Amino acid sequence: MAAGATRTEGTTGSAGRRWYPWLVFALSFSLLLSDYMSRQVLNVVFPLLKTEWALSDTQLGALGGVVALMVGVLTFPLSILCDRWGRVRSLGWMAAMWSLATLGCALATNFGEMFLARLCVGVGEAAYGSVGIALVLSVFPRHLRASLSAAFIAGGAFGSVLGMALGGLLSSHFGWRWAFAGMALFGLAVVALFRVCITETRVQAQRRALGEEEEVAAAPGRMTLRPLLAALFSAPSILCAYVGSALQLLVMSALLAWIPSFLSRYYGMATDRAGVTAAGLVVAGGAGMIACGTLTDRLARHVPARKWLVSITYSALCCALLAAAFRLPPSTAQLVLLAAGMLLVGGTAGPTSAMVANLTEPRIHGTAFATLTLANNLLGLAPGPFVTGMVSDHIGLLATLQLIPLAGLGATVVFAIGRRHYAADLQQLQRRREARAA
Repeated sequence: MAAGATRTEGTTGSAGRRWYPWLVFALSFSLLLSDYMSRQVLNVVFPLLKTEWALSDTQLGALGGVVALMVGVLTFPLSILCDRWGRVRSLGWMAAMWSLATLGCALATNFGEMFLARLCVGVGEAAYGSVGIALVLSVFPRHLRASLSAAFIAGGAFGSVLGMALGGLLSSHFGWRWAFAGMALFGLAVVALFRVCITETRVQAQRRALGEEEEVAAAPGRMTLRPLLAALFSAPSILCAYVGSALQLLVMSALLAWIPSFLSRYYGMATDRAGVTAAGLVVAGGAGMIACGTLTDRLARHVPARKWLVSITYSALCCALLAAAFRLPPSTAQLVLLAAGMLLVGGTAGPTSAMVANLTEPRIHGTAFATLTLANNLLGLAPGPFVTGMVSDHIGLLATLQLIPLAGLGATVVFAIGRRHYAADLQQLQRRREARAA
């Protein structure tokens, strides 16, 4: 294999440099699809697991939330290890781990075994988002990075769609175990292609062809711990960006986990139809994430502070639409309002990332984004499914889903507070830069 890689690298010319980045993007994006297919396929088989193993909604929510919990806890340390060990090699091993763990879900015979397998899925997926996008951006020119970032992040929504739609079809025809097995086999197939086609040597050659020097990985380490923590947490507006983003993603994660069960319980849909219908709603979420990010860039191009106002608008409208939807009886009107709310539920992801970038120095952007990911998972993605299931056991799923959009109202308030402090925090950052330059 090494010899073959050497021959390919030796023949790489300008044409190869043009298509190779897109091959990196395609395979990295495919692994991201596998990531979310393995993560979200569970949601569509909730009704089947609940019946077969007599599980409570709290237990079902725990199976969904443990993946995001592991991602939140392990993203930062594993990202550092991956940078040291090599991104290409690390991505291959991570994808292999979550795919094999998903296969373990197919073989589970009780809640405990399923929980352990899902925990391993989370460990495998923990650093993929940060390391995967770092690999993709490293082989493209700088002027394409914003659009590539948006497309890569939205891949999570489309992977969720595939996981729920295909999982619903497989479980309906062959049983819920084949839903997990199908996701695992897809992941392992992409891992094999990735390991054959993408090498660390080729990636470095592509960077040299772009005239890009390797960024100094130790830059964050040059800042001692105390000023680093101050840069990440002392500004009120950056704290508001972390918390507001997480609260909005709590709404999104709760809906991703429980919409298939909602459709099954209140619309009487079979597993396959509920999965496909839920997948359509998630498509709206992915498309809305891209559209909201593009619109934000247009509106805030000359006035960056508008990102806060746009985020306030997204979260407030989303809260209103979803709250109204869950107050309606099962109907076409309810599904239309749900789709409209899903268009906006992930709309703040792009603006909050930009806020964090604006409020931190470039040399610690990697650490800042890891901190944002930590907040998103621990405060939003992990508790969303679990809290929804726990409350549902006491008051019912519909009543719980009527309350969940209120987290978006909380995000609106937090963004409004952050907007008030934003200008002063930017001035403080500029003064620190000037003081260091002097």
